[in-house]
Amino acid sequence: MLVLGIDTSCDDTAAGVLRAPREILSNEVATQYDLHAAFGGVVPEIASRAHTERVTLVVERALKEAGVSLGEIDAIAVTNRPGLIGSLMVGVAAAKSLAIAADIPLVGVHHIEAHCVAALAEHDDLDYPFLALVASGGHTALYHCKDPGTIEVLGQTIDDAAGECFDKVAKMLGLPQPGGPAVSKLAEGGNPKAVRFPRARVKDDPLAFSFSGLKTSVLYYLKGPGGKREQPDREDLEISYADVAASFEQAVVDVLVDRSLKAAAQLGVTELVVGGGVAANRRLRSDLAEGAPQGLNIRFPSMALCADNGAMIALRGAEVLQRGLTDTLDLDVSATGEGPPLP
Repeated sequence: MLVLGIDTSCDDTAAGVLRAPREILSNEVATQYDLHAAFGGVVPEIASRAHTERVTLVVERALKEAGVSLGEIDAIAVTNRPGLIGSLMVGVAAAKSLAIAADIPLVGVHHIEAHCVAALAEHDDLDYPFLALVASGGHTALYHCKDPGTIEVLGQTIDDAAGECFDKVAKMLGLPQPGGPAVSKLAEGGNPKAVRFPRARVKDDPLAFSFSGLKTSVLYYLKGPGGKREQPDREDLEISYADVAASFEQAVVDVLVDRSLKAAAQLGVTELVVGGGVAANRRLRSDLAEGAPQGLNIRFPSMALCADNGAMIALRGAEVLQRGLTDTLDLDVSATGEGPPLP
Protein backbone atom coordinates (compact mmCIF):
# COMPACT_ATOMS: atom_id res chain seq x y z
CA MET A 1 0.00 0.00 0.00
CA LEU A 2 1.32 3.43 -1.00
CA VAL A 3 0.20 6.28 1.26
CA LEU A 4 0.61 9.99 0.58
CA GLY A 5 0.92 12.00 3.79
CA ILE A 6 0.25 15.75 4.01
CA ASP A 7 1.02 18.02 6.97
CA THR A 8 0.18 21.73 7.27
CA SER A 9 -0.37 21.86 11.02
CA CYS A 10 1.78 24.94 11.67
CA ASP A 11 4.31 26.69 9.44
CA ASP A 12 5.85 23.83 7.46
CA THR A 13 4.19 22.62 4.27
CA ALA A 14 5.07 18.93 4.09
CA ALA A 15 4.27 15.86 2.03
CA GLY A 16 5.72 12.39 1.91
CA VAL A 17 5.08 9.00 0.37
CA LEU A 18 5.30 5.77 2.35
CA ARG A 19 5.16 2.17 1.22
CA ALA A 20 3.39 0.47 4.10
CA PRO A 21 4.17 -0.46 6.66
CA ARG A 22 7.33 1.63 7.19
CA GLU A 23 9.33 2.36 4.03
CA ILE A 24 9.70 6.10 3.35
CA LEU A 25 9.95 6.83 -0.36
CA SER A 26 9.97 10.63 -0.11
CA ASN A 27 9.74 13.40 2.47
CA GLU A 28 9.47 16.96 1.14
CA VAL A 29 9.18 20.06 3.34
CA ALA A 30 8.85 23.77 2.52
CA THR A 31 9.65 25.90 5.56
CA GLN A 32 8.43 29.43 6.26
CA TYR A 33 11.19 30.70 8.54
CA ASP A 34 11.86 33.71 6.31
CA LEU A 35 8.20 34.76 6.36
CA HIS A 36 7.85 34.82 10.15
CA ALA A 37 11.36 35.87 11.28
CA ALA A 38 10.51 39.56 11.58
CA PHE A 39 7.60 38.80 13.93
CA GLY A 40 9.46 36.62 16.41
CA GLY A 41 6.99 33.78 15.97
CA VAL A 42 4.49 32.17 13.62
CA VAL A 43 1.73 34.46 12.31
CA PRO A 44 -1.30 32.22 11.59
CA GLU A 45 -2.64 34.27 8.68
CA ILE A 46 0.73 34.33 6.92
CA ALA A 47 1.21 30.60 7.55
CA SER A 48 -2.14 29.57 6.04
CA ARG A 49 -1.63 31.82 3.01
CA ALA A 50 1.80 30.31 2.38
CA HIS A 51 0.39 26.78 2.68
CA THR A 52 -2.20 27.64 0.03
CA GLU A 53 0.54 28.80 -2.32
CA ARG A 54 2.87 25.84 -1.70
CA VAL A 55 0.90 22.69 -0.93
CA THR A 56 0.33 21.61 -4.54
CA LEU A 57 3.99 22.06 -5.43
CA VAL A 58 5.18 20.18 -2.33
CA VAL A 59 2.86 17.26 -3.07
CA GLU A 60 4.10 17.15 -6.66
CA ARG A 61 7.70 17.11 -5.43
CA ALA A 62 6.94 14.29 -3.00
CA LEU A 63 5.35 12.16 -5.72
CA LYS A 64 8.23 12.85 -8.11
CA GLU A 65 10.87 12.02 -5.52
CA ALA A 66 9.05 8.76 -4.70
CA GLY A 67 8.89 7.90 -8.40
CA VAL A 68 5.11 7.42 -8.39
CA SER A 69 2.07 9.16 -9.83
CA LEU A 70 -1.09 10.13 -7.99
CA GLY A 71 -2.83 7.26 -9.80
CA GLU A 72 -0.53 4.78 -8.03
CA ILE A 73 -1.30 6.11 -4.54
CA ASP A 74 -3.66 3.86 -2.56
CA ALA A 75 -4.70 6.31 0.17
CA ILE A 76 -4.13 9.82 1.50
CA ALA A 77 -3.38 10.68 5.13
CA VAL A 78 -3.58 14.27 6.33
CA THR A 79 -3.08 16.05 9.64
CA ASN A 80 -6.46 17.31 10.82
CA ARG A 81 -5.57 17.89 14.50
CA PRO A 82 -4.09 19.60 16.49
CA GLY A 83 -2.62 22.77 15.00
CA LEU A 84 -3.46 26.20 13.63
CA ILE A 85 -7.01 26.07 12.29
CA GLY A 86 -6.31 28.02 9.09
CA SER A 87 -3.22 25.94 8.32
CA LEU A 88 -5.00 22.65 8.99
CA MET A 89 -7.87 23.63 6.72
CA VAL A 90 -5.51 24.13 3.77
CA GLY A 91 -3.98 20.67 4.12
CA VAL A 92 -7.31 18.91 4.65
CA ALA A 93 -8.88 20.69 1.66
CA ALA A 94 -5.94 19.65 -0.52
CA ALA A 95 -6.15 16.04 0.70
CA LYS A 96 -9.89 15.89 0.01
CA SER A 97 -9.40 17.22 -3.51
CA LEU A 98 -6.71 14.63 -4.24
CA ALA A 99 -8.79 11.82 -2.74
CA ILE A 100 -11.71 12.77 -4.97
CA ALA A 101 -9.51 13.10 -8.06
CA ALA A 102 -7.86 9.71 -7.53
CA ASP A 103 -10.94 8.02 -6.04
CA ILE A 104 -8.97 6.70 -3.04
CA PRO A 105 -9.56 6.57 0.73
CA LEU A 106 -8.85 9.52 3.02
CA VAL A 107 -7.82 9.35 6.68
CA GLY A 108 -7.29 12.13 9.22
CA VAL A 109 -4.20 11.85 11.44
CA HIS A 110 -3.44 13.19 14.91
CA HIS A 111 -0.22 15.16 14.48
CA ILE A 112 1.24 14.23 17.88
CA GLU A 113 0.49 10.53 17.43
CA ALA A 114 2.49 10.76 14.21
CA HIS A 115 5.45 12.19 16.13
CA CYS A 116 5.13 9.26 18.56
CA VAL A 117 5.57 6.70 15.81
CA ALA A 118 8.02 8.49 13.48
CA ALA A 119 11.01 6.49 14.72
CA LEU A 120 9.35 3.25 13.61
CA ALA A 121 10.33 4.11 10.04
CA GLU A 122 14.04 3.97 10.88
CA HIS A 123 14.31 1.24 13.52
CA ASP A 124 13.32 -2.14 12.12
CA ASP A 125 13.54 -3.82 15.52
CA LEU A 126 11.30 -1.27 17.26
CA ASP A 127 7.73 -2.32 17.92
CA TYR A 128 4.86 -1.78 20.32
CA PRO A 129 4.52 -1.31 23.24
CA PHE A 130 6.78 1.67 23.93
CA LEU A 131 6.92 4.98 25.77
CA ALA A 132 7.07 8.15 23.66
CA LEU A 133 8.25 11.60 24.65
CA VAL A 134 7.05 14.26 22.21
CA ALA A 135 8.64 17.68 22.72
CA SER A 136 8.04 20.44 20.19
CA GLY A 137 7.10 24.08 19.85
CA GLY A 138 3.47 23.42 20.62
CA HIS A 139 3.48 20.22 22.68
CA THR A 140 5.37 18.44 25.42
CA ALA A 141 3.92 15.17 26.66
CA LEU A 142 4.57 11.53 27.46
CA TYR A 143 2.53 8.80 25.77
CA HIS A 144 2.13 5.09 26.43
CA CYS A 145 1.93 3.57 22.96
CA LYS A 146 0.41 0.17 23.72
CA ASP A 147 -0.45 -0.78 20.14
CA PRO A 148 -1.35 1.04 16.90
CA GLY A 149 -4.87 1.62 18.17
CA THR A 150 -4.03 2.65 21.73
CA ILE A 151 -1.88 5.71 22.42
CA GLU A 152 -2.55 7.18 25.87
CA VAL A 153 -1.32 10.42 27.46
CA LEU A 154 0.62 9.88 30.70
CA GLY A 155 1.63 13.46 31.45
CA GLN A 156 1.82 16.76 29.58
CA THR A 157 2.78 20.38 30.05
CA ILE A 158 0.38 22.53 32.03
CA ASP A 159 1.61 25.73 30.39
CA ASP A 160 4.41 26.34 27.85
CA ALA A 161 5.81 23.61 25.63
CA ALA A 162 9.55 22.99 25.70
CA GLY A 163 10.06 24.22 22.14
CA GLU A 164 7.98 27.32 22.78
CA CYS A 165 10.19 28.08 25.77
CA PHE A 166 13.29 27.78 23.58
CA ASP A 167 11.77 30.22 21.08
CA LYS A 168 10.93 32.80 23.75
CA VAL A 169 14.33 32.61 25.39
CA ALA A 170 15.96 32.96 21.98
CA LYS A 171 14.02 36.18 21.50
CA MET A 172 15.24 37.43 24.91
CA LEU A 173 18.80 36.73 23.84
CA GLY A 174 18.38 38.43 20.48
CA LEU A 175 18.71 35.19 18.55
CA PRO A 176 16.92 34.30 15.29
CA GLN A 177 13.95 31.97 14.97
CA PRO A 178 13.45 29.06 15.16
CA GLY A 179 14.85 29.46 18.63
CA GLY A 180 15.79 25.89 19.49
CA PRO A 181 18.74 25.47 17.14
CA ALA A 182 19.92 29.03 17.80
CA VAL A 183 19.93 28.63 21.59
CA SER A 184 21.63 25.24 21.37
CA LYS A 185 24.37 26.57 19.10
CA LEU A 186 25.06 29.46 21.48
CA ALA A 187 24.95 27.06 24.44
CA GLU A 188 27.80 25.01 22.99
CA GLY A 189 30.22 27.68 24.16
CA GLY A 190 28.67 28.16 27.60
CA ASN A 191 28.72 26.66 31.07
CA PRO A 192 25.50 24.75 31.87
CA LYS A 193 26.17 25.19 35.60
CA ALA A 194 26.65 28.97 35.49
CA VAL A 195 23.05 29.74 36.54
CA ARG A 196 20.82 27.42 38.55
CA PHE A 197 17.51 27.93 36.81
CA PRO A 198 14.45 26.13 38.31
CA ARG A 199 13.32 22.62 37.42
CA ALA A 200 9.61 22.86 38.16
CA ARG A 201 7.51 19.98 39.44
CA VAL A 202 3.74 19.79 39.21
CA LYS A 203 2.04 18.98 42.50
CA ASP A 204 0.22 15.63 42.52
CA ASP A 205 1.27 14.92 38.91
CA PRO A 206 4.85 13.59 38.80
CA LEU A 207 4.82 13.03 35.04
CA ALA A 208 3.57 16.52 34.09
CA PHE A 209 5.72 19.37 32.79
CA SER A 210 5.83 23.11 33.47
CA PHE A 211 8.17 25.53 31.72
CA SER A 212 6.59 28.97 32.19
CA GLY A 213 8.47 29.57 35.45
CA LEU A 214 11.77 28.70 33.80
CA LYS A 215 11.13 31.15 30.98
CA THR A 216 10.27 33.87 33.50
CA SER A 217 13.39 33.11 35.55
CA VAL A 218 15.57 33.64 32.49
CA LEU A 219 13.86 36.98 31.81
CA TYR A 220 14.31 38.16 35.41
CA TYR A 221 17.92 37.07 35.39
CA LEU A 222 18.57 39.09 32.26
CA LYS A 223 16.76 42.16 33.58
CA GLY A 224 18.60 42.07 36.88
CA PRO A 225 17.43 42.34 40.53
CA GLY A 226 14.01 43.97 40.69
CA GLY A 227 13.74 43.96 36.89
CA LYS A 228 15.54 47.31 36.70
CA ARG A 229 16.88 46.81 33.19
CA GLU A 230 14.20 47.46 30.60
CA GLN A 231 16.07 45.40 28.05
CA PRO A 232 18.53 42.57 28.75
CA ASP A 233 22.02 44.00 28.42
CA ARG A 234 25.01 41.77 27.76
CA GLU A 235 27.43 44.23 29.35
CA ASP A 236 25.59 44.32 32.67
CA LEU A 237 25.71 40.54 33.14
CA GLU A 238 28.46 38.90 35.15
CA ILE A 239 28.37 35.89 32.80
CA SER A 240 28.07 35.51 29.05
CA TYR A 241 24.93 34.98 27.02
CA ALA A 242 26.39 31.60 26.12
CA ASP A 243 26.36 30.66 29.82
CA VAL A 244 22.72 31.78 30.10
CA ALA A 245 21.79 29.71 27.04
CA ALA A 246 23.65 26.65 28.31
CA SER A 247 22.13 26.90 31.79
CA PHE A 248 18.64 27.33 30.37
CA GLU A 249 19.06 24.42 27.94
CA GLN A 250 20.31 22.17 30.73
CA ALA A 251 17.27 23.01 32.86
CA VAL A 252 14.87 22.04 30.07
CA VAL A 253 16.76 18.84 29.33
CA ASP A 254 16.93 17.85 33.01
CA VAL A 255 13.14 18.05 33.29
CA LEU A 256 12.53 16.10 30.07
CA VAL A 257 14.98 13.37 31.08
CA ASP A 258 13.65 13.13 34.63
CA ARG A 259 10.00 12.69 33.62
CA SER A 260 10.82 10.31 30.78
CA LEU A 261 12.91 7.96 32.89
CA LYS A 262 10.31 8.02 35.69
CA ALA A 263 7.58 7.07 33.22
CA ALA A 264 9.70 4.30 31.73
CA ALA A 265 10.35 2.84 35.19
CA GLN A 266 6.67 3.15 36.10
CA LEU A 267 5.54 1.29 32.98
CA GLY A 268 8.40 -1.19 32.90
CA VAL A 269 8.91 -0.65 29.16
CA THR A 270 12.15 -1.43 27.36
CA GLU A 271 11.76 1.19 24.60
CA LEU A 272 11.68 4.99 24.92
CA VAL A 273 11.00 6.84 21.67
CA VAL A 274 11.61 10.58 21.40
CA GLY A 275 9.90 12.76 18.78
CA GLY A 276 9.17 16.38 17.92
CA GLY A 277 11.48 19.25 17.06
CA VAL A 278 13.20 19.27 20.46
CA ALA A 279 14.23 15.65 19.85
CA ALA A 280 16.93 17.09 17.59
CA ASN A 281 18.60 18.70 20.63
CA ARG A 282 22.03 17.15 21.10
CA ARG A 283 22.16 17.65 24.87
CA LEU A 284 18.81 15.89 25.26
CA ARG A 285 20.07 13.00 23.16
CA SER A 286 23.29 12.61 25.12
CA ASP A 287 21.74 13.04 28.58
CA LEU A 288 18.98 10.52 27.88
CA ALA A 289 21.51 8.02 26.57
CA GLU A 290 23.73 8.51 29.62
CA GLY A 291 20.90 8.45 32.14
CA ALA A 292 18.98 5.47 30.79
CA PRO A 293 19.21 2.38 33.00
CA GLN A 294 20.38 -0.91 31.56
CA GLY A 295 17.64 -2.55 29.54
CA LEU A 296 16.01 0.70 28.36
CA ASN A 297 16.64 1.48 24.68
CA ILE A 298 16.47 5.15 23.65
CA ARG A 299 15.22 5.64 20.10
CA PHE A 300 15.50 8.90 18.19
CA PRO A 301 14.30 9.53 14.64
CA SER A 302 16.65 11.22 12.21
CA MET A 303 16.72 15.01 12.20
CA ALA A 304 14.40 15.08 9.17
CA LEU A 305 11.74 13.12 11.05
CA CYS A 306 12.05 15.18 14.26
CA ALA A 307 10.57 18.27 12.62
CA ASP A 308 7.04 18.33 11.19
CA ASN A 309 6.94 16.21 8.06
CA GLY A 310 4.62 14.33 5.74
CA ALA A 311 6.32 10.95 5.99
CA MET A 312 5.33 10.48 9.62
CA ILE A 313 1.75 11.43 8.73
CA ALA A 314 1.74 8.76 6.04
CA LEU A 315 3.17 6.23 8.51
CA ARG A 316 0.53 6.93 11.15
CA GLY A 317 -2.13 7.02 8.45
CA ALA A 318 -1.03 3.59 7.23
CA GLU A 319 -1.43 2.22 10.77
CA VAL A 320 -4.97 3.58 10.94
CA LEU A 321 -5.85 2.36 7.45
CA GLN A 322 -4.54 -1.13 8.18
CA ARG A 323 -7.10 -1.32 10.98
CA GLY A 324 -9.81 -0.82 8.36
CA LEU A 325 -10.56 2.79 9.33
CA THR A 326 -11.10 5.70 6.95
CA ASP A 327 -12.74 9.12 7.02
CA THR A 328 -15.37 10.66 4.80
CA LEU A 329 -15.21 13.98 2.97
CA ASP A 330 -16.86 15.49 6.06
CA LEU A 331 -13.48 15.25 7.83
CA ASP A 332 -13.11 18.33 10.04
CA VAL A 333 -10.17 20.04 11.75
CA SER A 334 -9.46 20.68 15.44
CA ALA A 335 -7.00 23.10 17.00
CA THR A 336 -6.77 21.13 20.25
CA GLY A 337 -6.54 17.60 18.93
CA GLU A 338 -9.91 16.68 20.30
CA GLY A 339 -12.28 14.68 18.18
CA PRO A 340 -14.33 11.49 18.08
CA PRO A 341 -12.35 8.45 19.33
CA LEU A 342 -11.31 5.86 16.81
CA PRO A 343 -13.45 2.68 16.87
